[in-house]
Amino acid sequence: MMTTGGIAFVAAVVVSVGVQLWLAHRQVAAVEAHRGGVPTPFSTSFSLEQHQKAADYTIAGVRLNRIDTVLGAVVTLALTLGGGIGAFDALWRRTGWPEPWVGLAVIATVAGAVFVVNLPLSLWRTFRLEARFGFNRTTPVLYLADLGKGLLLAVLLGGGLVLLTLTLMQHAGRWWWIWVWAVWLAVSLLMTWAWPAFIAPLFNRFSPLADEALAARLEALLRRCGFSSSGVFVVDGSRRSSHGNAYFTGMGRNKRIVFFDTLLQQLGAAEIEAVLAHELGHFRLGHIRQRLLVSALTTFVGLAVFGWAAAKPGFYTTLGAPLASPHTALLLLAMVAPVLLFFANPLSALWSRHHEFQADRFATAHASAEELATALVKLYRDNASTLTPDRFYVSFYYSHPPALERIHRLRGSSGADSATTAGAYG
Repeated sequence: MMTTGGIAFVAAVVVSVGVQLWLAHRQVAAVEAHRGGVPTPFSTSFSLEQHQKAADYTIAGVRLNRIDTVLGAVVTLALTLGGGIGAFDALWRRTGWPEPWVGLAVIATVAGAVFVVNLPLSLWRTFRLEARFGFNRTTPVLYLADLGKGLLLAVLLGGGLVLLTLTLMQHAGRWWWIWVWAVWLAVSLLMTWAWPAFIAPLFNRFSPLADEALAARLEALLRRCGFSSSGVFVVDGSRRSSHGNAYFTGMGRNKRIVFFDTLLQQLGAAEIEAVLAHELGHFRLGHIRQRLLVSALTTFVGLAVFGWAAAKPGFYTTLGAPLASPHTALLLLAMVAPVLLFFANPLSALWSRHHEFQADRFATAHASAEELATALVKLYRDNASTLTPDRFYVSFYYSHPPALERIHRLRGSSGADSATTAGAYG
């Protein structure tokens, strides 16, 4: 018989899925409602065909995400209250292996099962959805190579971290979660530092910016902003997709500014400078440090709660696990946390959008606001980003401001344009 806690967990899963499906319905309705006409601020930048392609691409992505949402809920309930974790645990205990090795085997098996379940959707997204709209450039060989490298890193890095965590849970006493938090923090900082120089190059080629005139212009911007890095790099994103992007990564001496080669093909020198100024804004305004700090604090609190719950036998029986163990506790945490954290999405997304506006303001103080706006319009157009999202969908999922609102702020639109912006998405 299901416990009260089990019923509460099922209710949380059902509510989470219900909200996600409702948001998806609203997003599709909002995009479809405005598919027939380009919003006024973009009428000279987007053709109707381009606007409709963005609408169709958005709708197709949302519909695929709905399947992913339902599938994820089914897998979560099957592994917890359905007894999946308990069954894998019982299977591996027959080997007679000691902890933490049996725990590592159980976690690896569950992770592998989830991976296999999700693989068809990943393949569909890459080779059907992205290909249908002309974005995919990933070959089956490249997909398999990326998959193999990703799995190898998961085994070496993820497996080592899980093994250390299980050992600490078993031997570090009552306050094991503090040690786990310290390890997590150290690994997070190490990965942030190491990713651009040692891990990302396993998947992509990073080359110094070859255009000398553009490089000199960007170096001048870096000096004006008081920024030093290991360089401005171009990544061969075109090997996998025609989408364009730019980002800032790393820390310490391994800080890098990275432009997708597809982005450089789309933008002029002044637009690239404005995009870089935006990325520098995130660094100069302390956004990266703020996010690391908040992540560290929330993880500390979360692990404290988890440490308390993991010591209670009811935590396991409530979620369908017959035996208490460190690895079972970790797996249950992996199942429960996403359900609960979903309801914090609006706050996280709001904070991220606020940072984007701040970075835009920083960029306009060091480069051209109009050039940044023009660059963003090209990115929205060439990446087939919808111009008319639903406002509730935005509040849950958008880490960046909607196109109309962002361009309106950059261009200082008139009152009439402001009314168009406010009413363009449901």
